Formats: sequence, C-alpha cells, structure tokens
Amino acid sequence: MRFHIISAAVLCAAAGALVGCDPDTTGHARADSTPTASATPATLATPATGAKETTDDKPTEAERKAVPDFVGMGLQSAQDAAQAAGFYALTSHDALGRDRLQVFDRNWKVCGQNYAAGKTIPISTRLDFAAVKLAESCPAKDEKAPEAAQGTMPDFGGKSVKAARAALDPSTSLTVNDASGSDRWILVESNWKVCTQSPSTGTALKGQPVTLNAVKFDETCP
Repeated sequence: MRFHIISAAVLCAAAGALVGCDPDTTGHARADSTPTASATPATLATPATGAKETTDDKPTEAERKAVPDFVGMGLQSAQDAAQAAGFYALTSHDALGRDRLQVFDRNWKVCGQNYAAGKTIPISTRLDFAAVKLAESCPAKDEKAPEAAQGTMPDFGGKSVKAARAALDPSTSLTVNDASGSDRWILVESNWKVCTQSPSTGTALKGQPVTLNAVKFDETCP
C-alpha cells in the first residue's frame, strides 16, 4: 500500500509539471489557465495605390451633354428622350399661363424648352418644358402665370382664375362670379379666364376682399 501511495505522488508531481494537479471544487484535476499569444490582427484594406478622392463638385466633361430638340414632341416622349440622353431633372408648365397641371403627360405636347437644342450643359441641369394640350395651338411666346402679388393688385385680365388665386395671398377673401350672367358654378378654375376685377390693377392690397368676374376660355368677355 505504501508503494502505491508513493507511486501516485510521483505521478502527480510529474503530471503537475505539465498541467497541474490543483483539484477544483468538483474533485477533478484542473489545468491552470495560461494566456496565449493574441492572434495577429487582420490586415485592413487600403485604397488602391494612386486612388484619389474627388472633392470637386463641378461637373466633369463626361457629365456634360448637348440638349436634344424636344419641341413638337409629345410631353411623355420628350421626357423619355431626355432621360435616355442622361437628363433626369425634368419639369413642365402650362405654356398658356393657365397654371394647369400636366397630370397625363401623353395628353400634352412640347412648345418650348428652357435650354436651346444643341446647347451643352451639365446633365444635372433642370430641363423645363412649356406645354399645351394636344388639341391646342402653341402660343407665339411662353405665357407665364402672374407673379405673386407684392402689396398691390396685379392685372389678372385674360389670366385663368386658378392662376389669379395662386398669385394672391392665401388668406385673401376671394369671390369669383360668372361674367356671362348665367350664374354657372366655376368648378375647374383653370378653364375660366378673368374679365374684370375689383380692386383695380395697382391698388394697394391691405387685406380687403377681391372679386373676379370670369368666363370660359372659349368664350368672349361681355
């Protein structure tokens, strides 16, 4: 028995040199925790040699193109052609100054464009198409909607009721009458043109009510 005890002690001493014989709370031998060398950090990706960050916001020559000729095209076709040419900042407006929205582009045609055909511009430039409905004739010049009233009553004669309303302060008390005397409801204001107005053109606007008398665009003012 003494021989076995001594042998066990010798074996434990020999093994302790490798893993240790300090018993844990469960009665099993527990190897000492020895820190190991940390793994070599992964190499970070670096930009390719010679790569240079672009900080100049000015368009490069590759970002400039000649403007195509869109006049006479359907509005939808003109927009498609503009995008195919690289121009994506597109807008349009009513060339008759009636402030109508081009809801269905295929029902409108292009009468003019804000940049002449052939002019080289950055492709980020906004292209604006002046358009009328397919059954309408293009005006001799682009009719702009009246500018916003700046303290005085603008001249709304011949302008659409919708455009006139948009030019007035939103808080204005506005009354629109059928100038024909038929007492018709004025539902689509872009289809009605102003014949007379009160107060008169040039009057200082100080919050007073405004009255417009109008007829449809295909009618003659009385």
